[in-house]
Amino acid sequence: MPYLFTSESVSEGHPDKVADQISDALIDNFLAFDKESKVACETLVTTGQVILAGEVKSNTYLDVQQIARDVINKIGYTKGEYMFDGNSCGVLSAIHEQSDDINRGVDRATKEEQGAGDQGMMFGYATRETENYMPLALDLSHRILKELAKLRRENKDITYLRPDSKSQVTIEYSDDNIPQRIVAIVVSTQHDDFGTDEVMLSKIRKDIVDILIPRVKAQLPEDIQNLFNDEITYHINPTGKFVIGGPHGDTGLTGRKIIVDTYGGKGAHGGGAFSGKDPSKVDRSAAYATRHIAKNLVAAGICDEVLVQVSYAIGVVEPMGIFIDTYGTCPFNMTDGEIAQKVSEIFDMRPAAIEERLKLRQPMYSETAAYGHMGRQNETITKTFSQPNGENISLDVELFTWEKLDYVDKVKTAFGL
Repeated sequence: MPYLFTSESVSEGHPDKVADQISDALIDNFLAFDKESKVACETLVTTGQVILAGEVKSNTYLDVQQIARDVINKIGYTKGEYMFDGNSCGVLSAIHEQSDDINRGVDRATKEEQGAGDQGMMFGYATRETENYMPLALDLSHRILKELAKLRRENKDITYLRPDSKSQVTIEYSDDNIPQRIVAIVVSTQHDDFGTDEVMLSKIRKDIVDILIPRVKAQLPEDIQNLFNDEITYHINPTGKFVIGGPHGDTGLTGRKIIVDTYGGKGAHGGGAFSGKDPSKVDRSAAYATRHIAKNLVAAGICDEVLVQVSYAIGVVEPMGIFIDTYGTCPFNMTDGEIAQKVSEIFDMRPAAIEERLKLRQPMYSETAAYGHMGRQNETITKTFSQPNGENISLDVELFTWEKLDYVDKVKTAFGL
């Protein structure tokens, strides 16, 4: 019997994502000037206020308040009427030095023997459902909000948009797990107060359906475009009004959108957030590594869908184990346990090896903090960072290294394909 599956996304202006972006901007700045920095930063944002907390071990000094303000302004919170803007909000820092009890389990005599920065299990997932090997409902939810942000910044076709927004997409699947049609799309967007509730809602609904959705659809391959239909149920600003939003409407915290950050509810999640953590924290680095494994397995033809789990003990170098679930989509006679054994031979999952393989000690994390950490484009960009003493540094940074299909040939060789 056909079934429905739903995923959601939130924009860069959502309070929780504001917090994530500030935390990851701090990570990037610490790594830019000291690539061995150990950082775990949490951010809280609310009406007119930002609170930074966490632990840091680094040889550099940063103006963390200014970094937070720059992030907020870049997102688009630049007006006093939002009750939260980068130029006037208060920024309180309670960041202190990392505990020696934690650090002793991570730093070792040689980099290769670096222990895991925490215990826990991490998951990676991939599917043939989309060109970027991501679940379709989440991919569409992200695309809707990225395009909405472009429209906001263009300030041309739609002129009333504010930074905060959310989306949700529901898809009908066949018994054999093939997407059949888009059933429902939800878009809630913060907006200026420009008329009566009825006038605003009517205008926003028309613009979302007639301007935003066609722009999103035009970016997609033909088979996905065909899933759009005249019977889609649209819920546009279902409460009828969304003027008060952002951190003034809802307090934001780092790490509260981990399902949006990963696979939209497909596969599994180990529970650990990513943003604000340097790559010695396996919550982050091993989650990227398992995505890298999953994507390369599917691309190599080992399966059509796969979930990869790895687990660690704090301070211990080798993982506790690797688990593979191909959901019965492996086309040849191998058990998931046999595949897991092969994977453990191909991919070195020691924390230091992951950092090196995926080049994780680059200041590459600000770009991950909105619109998902997975399914993004691998590219190299130039980024510039500044210190309070006026020192500037420009670095070429490779983004989303875990999205590379650089192990496909190795996987095929190992599996005799």
